[in-house]
Amino acid sequence: MSIPATDEIYARLTSTLRDVFDNDALVATPELRAPDVEGWDSLGNVQLVLAVEQAFGVRFGAGEISEIRNVGELVDLIRRKV
Repeated sequence: MSIPATDEIYARLTSTLRDVFDNDALVATPELRAPDVEGWDSLGNVQLVLAVEQAFGVRFGAGEISEIRNVGELVDLIRRKV
């Protein structure tokens, strides 16, 4: 499997964020953080991680997820995993 382009990852993440948090106005940007999104609490984080794993066909370890501070870091992790 080839590594998707960064803009493709952001496009897929935008779609995933919108689905998980039921908000069509969300746009995945490198700076976007959980406090910026209504409903992105600990349960929302679990739902998002599961949706991202499914969307990209990857698996994350708990330690990897706990280190992520924003969407930009999530994109970096996705690029390393695919």
